[in-house]
Amino acid sequence: MSDQSTLEFSTEPPDGGESLNLAQYAQQAYLEYALSVVKGRALPDVSDGLKPVQRRILFSMDRMGLGFSGPTRNVPAKPVKSARVVGDVLGKYHPHGDQSAYDALVRLSQDFSQRYPLIDGQGNFGSRDGDGAAAMRYTEARLARITTLLLDEIDMGTVDFMPNYDGSFEEPRQLPARLPFSLLNGASGIAVGMATEVPSHNLREVADACVALLKSARLSDEELYALIPGPDYPGGGQIISSAADIQDAYRTGRGSLKVRARWKIEELARGQWQLIVNELPPGVSTQKVLEEIEELTNPKVKTGKKALTQDQNQLKASMLALLDGVRDESSKDAPVRIVIEPKTGKVPQQELITTLLAHTSLESSSPINLTLIGLDGRPVQKSLRQMLEEWISFRQTTIARRSQHRLDKVLDRIHILEGRQLVLLNIDEVIAIIRAAEDPKAALIARFNLSDRQAEDILEIRLRQLARLEAIKIEQDLKDLREEKGRLEEILGNPNALRRLMIKEIEADAKQFADERRTLIQAEKKAVAEVKVVDEPVTVVISEKGWVRGRTGHGHEAGSFGFKSGDALYGTFECRTVDTLIVFGSNGRVYSVAVAQLPGARGDGQPITTLIDLESGTQPVHYFAGPNHAALLIAGSGGYGFITTVEHMTARNRGGKSFVSLADKETLCRPSHAAFNSGSTPLVAATHVCCTSVTGRILTFEIAELKMMEKGGRGLMLIDLDDKDSLAGAAAYTRSVRFTGIGRGGKEREETLEIRSLNNARAARGRKGKAGDFGFKIADVMRVE
Repeated sequence: MSDQSTLEFSTEPPDGGESLNLAQYAQQAYLEYALSVVKGRALPDVSDGLKPVQRRILFSMDRMGLGFSGPTRNVPAKPVKSARVVGDVLGKYHPHGDQSAYDALVRLSQDFSQRYPLIDGQGNFGSRDGDGAAAMRYTEARLARITTLLLDEIDMGTVDFMPNYDGSFEEPRQLPARLPFSLLNGASGIAVGMATEVPSHNLREVADACVALLKSARLSDEELYALIPGPDYPGGGQIISSAADIQDAYRTGRGSLKVRARWKIEELARGQWQLIVNELPPGVSTQKVLEEIEELTNPKVKTGKKALTQDQNQLKASMLALLDGVRDESSKDAPVRIVIEPKTGKVPQQELITTLLAHTSLESSSPINLTLIGLDGRPVQKSLRQMLEEWISFRQTTIARRSQHRLDKVLDRIHILEGRQLVLLNIDEVIAIIRAAEDPKAALIARFNLSDRQAEDILEIRLRQLARLEAIKIEQDLKDLREEKGRLEEILGNPNALRRLMIKEIEADAKQFADERRTLIQAEKKAVAEVKVVDEPVTVVISEKGWVRGRTGHGHEAGSFGFKSGDALYGTFECRTVDTLIVFGSNGRVYSVAVAQLPGARGDGQPITTLIDLESGTQPVHYFAGPNHAALLIAGSGGYGFITTVEHMTARNRGGKSFVSLADKETLCRPSHAAFNSGSTPLVAATHVCCTSVTGRILTFEIAELKMMEKGGRGLMLIDLDDKDSLAGAAAYTRSVRFTGIGRGGKEREETLEIRSLNNARAARGRKGKAGDFGFKIADVMRVE
């Protein structure tokens, strides 16, 4: 071991060769492993959209004769046991587990997983509810008709072949896909350090986009997205994301779309009705939706809790008031049919639908991550345009290789037929030479200037092919082959001719296999279940140790509230039940709780920590309750601050959000109510800001010198502080402020200054201010209404 501190190990070989650095070896070995997972298992290829195991399954089935046969490839083969297919795949091409190969085969046959299934499965191949497929010895499989687009040209010199794992067979590196299956069926996979999630798309739309790109390389993104407006999922559903969101995902190769189920209302007798869900978002099963509804109507106590939370009880009550029952009526004729019965026929339909969408997977997110292995062999996250352009380049190459392969065969055939034609014109002489010569082949070559290939063919010719009709047939064949040769040479020599042929083939394939779009694209707002709250006055009472409660009405005396031993009043906030309580954490995070969710005034209330999820090591330090448009002055002990509103501090989850940037050892000052707005008209609006330091320096300035910060941050400098000084507080005021602190003997002191006295400390924001003669150490400053 050369150096233990850097973990660089090396070994000296016994033969005196080069030493091996263990760190470098481990790095190289892991890199090789990662690349083998990325390219050999997890990620699809942009050319044919297949992973290696899928490609090997389809190729093996084609070699087994399980595809379509006949002059026009319209006769399907008889299916065989899936176990036979899996065995052939494992034995020849894929030396891995049989179950993983069978799982891949099953997925290729599932019409709810694949937009265009590539395998026609016979038997139980699973369901969208998560039911597994029957064992491979029970099911049967053959290739689907659309798979001819992948395999038809496999033996036409279109793609390269490589040795299998033991060199006994050859397998294709890619399949010569006639359409971009990477978009048609999509793909999903997790590799080492990267993943892919390509949604499925409609064949007609993708084909039209390819044709448009072939006709005009300068096609704009807007025109391209008009042709492919969004994914087309196997199970249908509705994409409610905006067109801009979809286009951003296509442009960057990453994004997330909101997808919701589709339903219809069935009218029943006597004014009754029921809701029928018949299409689900991708990855959502009927069973999952039923389980979620069961959890809403019959919730279970969460781990670590002794009883149901207030949120669970409230949601249960609202669901039971709307919902009477739910059942699954899915069948072979209706793959998805969830029947939801309302409590009564008078239940508002939209209210029931919105509640279900908001609390179940009937509305969910579908990720997009267009990471594929490109033509250069590198795994890269691509845009939609890049995927199409790379496939077009691949397809142009395959057509050129197919044409060259065919041209070589045509030239060889012309060469043979020209030799036969020469023989038929001199048949008697040829026969005489063959009968008399010791080496007929050499004699024919010398006499008629034939090639070795032509001479060999003449010697093997059958007597029946010397007939007069055969000569006529040779002339016709030569004419047809020379015409084909001309067409092939034009394709190979003229890029425009190649593009025209490619467009023609794409349009023909699209005409044969295209179908209607299943997924509706219509932008909608995300479903939000609004809990109905009676708007009435309430006083929020918070103790210094964070116990909170709400007392109906306003005008209560602060002394009338009792607290636990050792606790005292932090503050009261007269607001309404529709308002929000903001909790400020010691680390600068803010948490929000609806005032309507606060416990009643009986007893000491409830710890605020039970209503929010604080980070480890964080404590609640300050509070404010009020309407969304209430403006607050937020400041830190470092002397910086800004204006914001309750609406901007409201978080969507119990974990809150990071909002105030605090430096090391900096603390958050008490927030000051700056303005209580109603629409655009301020009812009570502060005009000035008073800042005071711990050492007693005061600075006042106009509140207009501060700026509104919707996303939070550190803010602007309020007062210039000395190194050992800090900000005690900042208050937004109109007429007067109150200073509080600790005097001699630890006695609490306070002093109120009116605007006339405060004007003596007026200066521009960011100045040092003036020393105040308080006679006690300042702890806080508050606005006096």
